[in-house]
Amino acid sequence: MILRRSALFFACWFTIAAASAAHPQVRMQTNVGAVTLVLYPARAPKTVANFLRYVKSGFYNGTVFHRVIANFMIQGGGFNRALHAKATRPPIPNEAANGLKNRAYTIAMARTADPNSATAQFFINVKDNPFLDYRAPTRGGYGYCVFGKVIAGRAVVKRIAGQPTGAAGPFAADVPLKPIIIETAAVVSPPGKR
Repeated sequence: MILRRSALFFACWFTIAAASAAHPQVRMQTNVGAVTLVLYPARAPKTVANFLRYVKSGFYNGTVFHRVIANFMIQGGGFNRALHAKATRPPIPNEAANGLKNRAYTIAMARTADPNSATAQFFINVKDNPFLDYRAPTRGGYGYCVFGKVIAGRAVVKRIAGQPTGAAGPFAADVPLKPIIIETAAVVSPPGKR
């Protein structure tokens, strides 16, 4: 009986540990509060690996949310406090055809008009934005790759989205007038995992 209980405990522990490893979490501490993300490497493996590499290297520490549009999204991860672009690694393939949708509080990769141009910048959807979803493997239909979602700190996301914005640095609009700084970004253990 004890052996069976031990085996059951081990099986449960292994399942929980595997699930935790399968869905890494990242905590971003900003100057207006913390946001915790859960990531989906099974759905967007290259995107999650790329994002975690930037997180683990400390790349996001000291970057800002440089593009904030109320009732749409908040974008960051590419510029320092002086709004100078940070050097990035090469772009990654667009994994937007993974079935994940640009719904409220999901995180997706920012990019240029080239579907395969995402590097370090990301955005958090403030509302459902279906027009950003994958529709077809064409330049106009590729969409933006969702790779995780906010699981704690939604009030912080709303606070950032509600900031007054204007022109600053190289941008003609949408820059928060009071800088919103990502002080640290780090991989964290889910609750109960040590």
